[in-house]
Amino acid sequence: MKRSTPILIPLILIVLSGSCTSKQVKMENRLNAFISSYEEKIIPLYREMALLSWEASISGSDEAWKKSEKASFNYQKVFTDTTSFNELKEIRNSEAVQDPLLARELELLYNAFLGGQVDTALISQQIKMETEISMKYSNFRVTIKDKKLSDNEVEDILRSSVNSSELQAAWEGSKMIGPVVAEDIIRLVKHRNTVARKTGFRNYHEMSLKLSGQDPAEVTQIFDELDSLTRNNFASLKSDIDLYYSKRYKIPVSDLKPWHYQNRYFQEGPEIYKVDFNKYYEKQDPVKLVSAYYDGMGLNVDAILAKSDLYEKPGKNQHAFCTDIDRAGDVRTLDNIRPDSYWMNTILHELGHGVYSYYNDMSLPFTLRDAAHAFTTEAIANLFGRLATDPQWMLNMGIIDSAECNRIAGNSFLDLRLRMLVFSRWAQVMYRFEKSMYEDPDQDLNKLWWDTVEKYQNLKNPGERNMPDWATKIHIALYPCYYHNYLLGELLASQIYSYVTTNVAKNPSFVGEKAVGDYFREKIFKPGTRYYWNDMIEKATGEKLTAKYYAKQFVR
Repeated sequence: MKRSTPILIPLILIVLSGSCTSKQVKMENRLNAFISSYEEKIIPLYREMALLSWEASISGSDEAWKKSEKASFNYQKVFTDTTSFNELKEIRNSEAVQDPLLARELELLYNAFLGGQVDTALISQQIKMETEISMKYSNFRVTIKDKKLSDNEVEDILRSSVNSSELQAAWEGSKMIGPVVAEDIIRLVKHRNTVARKTGFRNYHEMSLKLSGQDPAEVTQIFDELDSLTRNNFASLKSDIDLYYSKRYKIPVSDLKPWHYQNRYFQEGPEIYKVDFNKYYEKQDPVKLVSAYYDGMGLNVDAILAKSDLYEKPGKNQHAFCTDIDRAGDVRTLDNIRPDSYWMNTILHELGHGVYSYYNDMSLPFTLRDAAHAFTTEAIANLFGRLATDPQWMLNMGIIDSAECNRIAGNSFLDLRLRMLVFSRWAQVMYRFEKSMYEDPDQDLNKLWWDTVEKYQNLKNPGERNMPDWATKIHIALYPCYYHNYLLGELLASQIYSYVTTNVAKNPSFVGEKAVGDYFREKIFKPGTRYYWNDMIEKATGEKLTAKYYAKQFVR
């Protein structure tokens, strides 16, 4: 009997191994069958939703928005199917799926369906609310003395005027959208929270981060670290800014108001250094420049530009975005381009998103044919956007000569550093405000907004203002719980830039550097979302996401 024991153990292991293998094959076959059925439904719905949203954004017509709303509902309705969710849940709970790509698809699909496990009436209502708010933003124009102004025209006034009354009128005029949409947004926030609680989350903010693969506590920790890193440097720079504006407007520092800081939200670095970047682009065509630049890296963007809508027109969305219509090569960007540094930055930025989508690995399944995370595509967009005011890039692109490059190099870096720190503090406002708003939407949001602005931007409420100025920022209503990704993207942009300039590029502006294009395509674009975002970052840069390269570059 004793001699039989060593024979039985291998036999048992063989049986167990065979059982596990059989279970793995069974569950992976079930998942493959699910994915085939899912893709057959979702791909045409995704494309229709993207196309109709695009048409609504470029036309602004009520009819187009209604069609977009319906398409969005049809797409999101797929994820409310309880039978599909239960199938995914059973496969997931089996822990039998071992194939790496299938396991990753399972994770992403499970989270997508988890977020949709609510009554379709709630989804329909949310989409309707979002569409109505979007139409109000799209059709709003600032009115000053019976003259309607576009966002570009408002920004022109804030950037260039030295008349305090004119600045105040433009700034306050831009805030008049707030009362139009504020109550709608509060209702939408409460509705989103209802959806979140029905799927097991405390609020929509928590749900959004977790379902996108982020730990809210980890994100807050990063923001706390950045707050600590930037607080003193920003306070020092803010003093310099205030002194500059005191002289510019010929008023005491104590009389400076939010409309004196050259943009609507103090989200962009004021132009306090003596570099007029706009003059370099007055006779340039940003579209030709950006096309030549990306082509020089082997990342041709002609197909993207051919389908894009690049210039201002009535009714059109006044902002900028890039959209991947089908995850199969139809990538477009909407812009309102003018020949200035702002729009040079913007088109470089949007085409950063564009090449990330366009040069994805089309052999990947539909679910994995996307960025590793929202903020990883922001990182690429931010990295390229920074080049618009980089003297070395401008020299290599033939915009300025070497003498001018040397003359402006010092102030150009100071300007970039200022912009990075100003944006860092603004992103703190957005993240903290949204987090608190979803935790308690019944609190005094007007007070919360200005308390947060004062704490992180050192801007005071002008005259105890009690207006829903928070509601003027379109992202809070229509791109919720996302803004923190812009700042995470800046951190990653600095990390990638450090790696590429050290290990790949021969020149820091990447002009004509096909090896850099190859690096982006192979290490960042083509992996898609097959890896968890921090694993992709580690594979591409040798380290997981860290703030140290951002601090090294900008916090001194």
